[in-house]
Formats: sequence, C-alpha cells, structure tokens
Amino acid sequence: MKMHRPPLILPILTIFLSLKPISSHEFPTDRTVLELDESNFDSAISTFDFVLVDFYAPWCGHCQRLAPELDAAALVLAKLDKPIVIAKVNADKFRSFTSKYEIDGFPTLKLFMHGVPVEYSGPRKADFIIRYLKKFVAPDVSLLDSDSAISRFVETAGTQFPIFIGFGLDESSILEFSRKYKKKSWFSIAKDFSEDIMVAYDFDKVPSLVCIHPRHNNERSVFYGPWEGKFLEEFIMQNLLPLSVPINYDTLELLAEDERKVVVTIVEDELDEKSLKLIKLLKAAASANRDLVFGYVGFRQWEAFVDTFGVNKRTKLPKIIVWDKNEEYLTVAGSESLDEEDQGSQINRFLEGYREGRTVRQTISGPSLMGFINSLISIRTVYLIVFLVGVFMLIRHISQQDDEDSREKRQTRAKDTGSSATESESREGYRPNDKED
Repeated sequence: MKMHRPPLILPILTIFLSLKPISSHEFPTDRTVLELDESNFDSAISTFDFVLVDFYAPWCGHCQRLAPELDAAALVLAKLDKPIVIAKVNADKFRSFTSKYEIDGFPTLKLFMHGVPVEYSGPRKADFIIRYLKKFVAPDVSLLDSDSAISRFVETAGTQFPIFIGFGLDESSILEFSRKYKKKSWFSIAKDFSEDIMVAYDFDKVPSLVCIHPRHNNERSVFYGPWEGKFLEEFIMQNLLPLSVPINYDTLELLAEDERKVVVTIVEDELDEKSLKLIKLLKAAASANRDLVFGYVGFRQWEAFVDTFGVNKRTKLPKIIVWDKNEEYLTVAGSESLDEEDQGSQINRFLEGYREGRTVRQTISGPSLMGFINSLISIRTVYLIVFLVGVFMLIRHISQQDDEDSREKRQTRAKDTGSSATESESREGYRPNDKED
C-alpha cells in the first residue's frame, strides 16, 4: 500500500500565521524611564500607545531637577490599565533626528499618542504629572453610580482641567463633545446621586450639566439646556476657561484657541486686596456676558504685556479695554479707567458703551496674541544663546588663566635657573678677567 505524505505547505502556513510581529528592539519592563536615541526612538513610539518623552540636555539644571520627578511618575503610570511609558532623549546630542520635533528649549516634554506628538504643558511634579496624564487614558465619559463615586472622580481628576458632570443625562448626549474636547477637560455622567450632591454642586433640577473649575476656587456653571448640539457645545466651549482668566504665558494659548474677544482689565498688582475684589466683580460680569472672555493682568506681573496697550507708570489704573487678540483694541469713551467706588456699575457702563458702539479703536504698540506666544519661544532661544555664550566665555577665561599660569611657571623656572647660576658664580669668586657692569 502506498503512503501519501501530507503536503508541507499547510503546517508551514499555520506556523507563519501564528507568528506575531516582533519589534526589532526590546524595552525593559521594570517601569523605569526609557533612554532612547535615534536607533530605537521610532520603535518605542510605535510599540507603546502612550509615551511621554523628555527631550533634555545633560547640562540643563531644569532637566536635572525634573529627572527624579519623571522617575517617580514612571513607576505609577506604567501600572495603569492603559500604561503610559516615560522616556528621555538627549536632544543636545541627537539634534539630527530631534530637530523635526521643534525642540526650542530644555527640557521639552511631548506626549506621543499612538505615535502622534502632542505638546505637554502640564505640571512637572510627580504626583501632578500622574494626575494630568491619567486623563489621556481615561474613558471618554466616566460613568458614576453613587455620591462616593462622584467624589472620587473629582478628586482623581485633580485641578489642571475643568470637570463636566452630567446629572440625569444619557451618555450619548455628550459623547461626541467629550471626544472632541478630551485633551482640555474631564467628562462624566452621574447615574445615581442624592439631594446632598445637588446642594453641593448647586443645581436644582435634572437633566443638567455642571462645569467645575477646581483650580479657580471650584468655580461652577450649570447648564439646563436646550440640549441641541450647538447649544451644548457652546456651553462647553465657553466653560473651558474660568469666568475671569489671569493673563500670563500659561493662558495665552487657551485664549488663542477661543474665538471670543477679550475684555482685558489692567490693574496695578493682581495679587493685592483691591484687585481681588475687582476680579470678583469681573466674574459676575462674565457670567452675564458669555459671548466675551474676561481677563485680568497686573502691571507689576507683566509690564511688557500691558505696555502694548499704552499703559505705563503714569497711567491711571485699573484700566479696561476690549482686545481682538490681534493688532487692535477698543476703549469706551468716558470709561477709560475705573474709580475705586462702585466698580460694578462702572463695568456695566463700559459694557453698555461697548455694545452701543461708543468706542475708540486703537492699535497696540507691541506683538499680537500669537506674537506673544511666539515671543516665549524667542525668550527660550535667547536664554539658550546667553547660556552658550556664558559657557564659551568661561572656557575662554579658564584657557587664558591656564596660559597665564604656564607663563608664570616658565618665568619662575627661568628666574630660578638664573638665580642658581648667579649663586654658582658668587661661590667661584671674582676673577681679574671678569667684566663688572
């Protein structure tokens, strides 16, 4: 009887199909910060879904202080259900391949999500880094089923982003916007809650959507509808910023992303008691005028910024204007500055004058909003140049000092040699043929 051998193609094909793609690089699994270079960088950001990369320079003091914070955060973030890996690259050494990521200062942090880089502008202490990054791997909408779950969610979310909680809402009603604005805020739906929660979060009926700004004294806004998409999105967009925004380099990009004009109030010092009272009045005005962004800035905190609006040491403050975030701003005739008495009424008169068109159009004397944002890059560049020049001058000074020391040593040796010769001649005594000078 003739035996028939089974064809080899099937077992070979089965083995081939069972094989999984293997990365050309193996990375340690001990939850430490990965050290990457041009040979394994692309492999790392394709292997891991979420990678926070620290582009550093060994000589940078800020980088040295950040390193232990990243080490501590890496241990926790690697344990998440959706792990976040922390890596670092010596961008000063590997400039050739890091240049495409626009590294303009050290340290620069970027979060790579499925290989796509996003600028990291969050906190730089381990605990806060962990809280900040957890949002990127959290569900688009968290479902909360009790008062304690609501409290845990708010605590876990931290203070970096606004928090939206829907009470009595269906998840599908905010899912689209939770995905769209996930990088800027937290979203959740509370399925079950008590009257105590209604009192604590200051809403009196359902359905409702509550926005909380933990970073700004838990400032709250409540939305009761209508629930058509455009109205809901408008509420979300308007509440990505607090009612009254401190204007500084950290908030410039948020202002740039908002389409509304900015009511800018310029005070002497945004931290003194008078200014703090005025800021409360600005919040009340902002609540009634959601088509505008209300911001404030102190002359003492940012003189270069307020100077663009013609403010100097002789200007009467507080001063209030409307800025289009480009090259122009508006003042209202008769409301150029605010007196100390009844500032709430003065703010209302300013807004009435603005809406009625009793305005004077003026041109700023400095950069636009994007110009200020770009100037931050310039400042970093200047700092880097100054540092490098300082290092060069130090090296040059040390080199010159070494040269001087060498010359002194040579001169000393020459003197010692000459002195030895003189002493030798003295010991030999005076001869008649010696010439005496």
